[in-house]
Amino acid sequence: MKLTNVIITVGLTALLSSCSSLNISTDYDPTQDFSKYKTYRWARIKERDPNDILSKNLMLRKRVQVAVNNELKEKGFTKLDRGKPDFIVFVHAGIQQRTNVYYHGGYHYGGWWGPYGSYSSVSHYKQGTLVVDIVDTEEKELSWRGIASDVVQSYSDAEALQEELDYVISVMLEDFPPN
Repeated sequence: MKLTNVIITVGLTALLSSCSSLNISTDYDPTQDFSKYKTYRWARIKERDPNDILSKNLMLRKRVQVAVNNELKEKGFTKLDRGKPDFIVFVHAGIQQRTNVYYHGGYHYGGWWGPYGSYSSVSHYKQGTLVVDIVDTEEKELSWRGIASDVVQSYSDAEALQEELDYVISVMLEDFPPN
């Protein structure tokens, strides 16, 4: 595995391990009848998307799939390898470079002297995002989406990574299917 893939894996892993600032949002099609959903399958990967971290790192993709499979199984859904399922699961992930500029105010003396003791600081960080999409196979339309995002940090323990992925996916899928 190339060094960049290792860095990306470590980075996305950290996104999911740092739960204190984890941001999860979900949305769904209110006209969809989710009670008809019993079976699912994973989307087939036809070609690799150069912008998708999970397309670049198939091991990480597998870990995300394990977390989603476990959660959907716990909710009573059956994964199909053959036949037509009720819905298809897609996952995507990305990392973006972000910058924060902080102004730390000081004292103001007025007049032409201006502020005293103030300064600015700049921080650069990477923000990772994991997206889980549920697509209805009959209507061929997106019916549910979950998004998790957080600051990417260094992380290297594979077992702890799976544990954190399980946690993030369980929180993300907590309200799936919607009532």
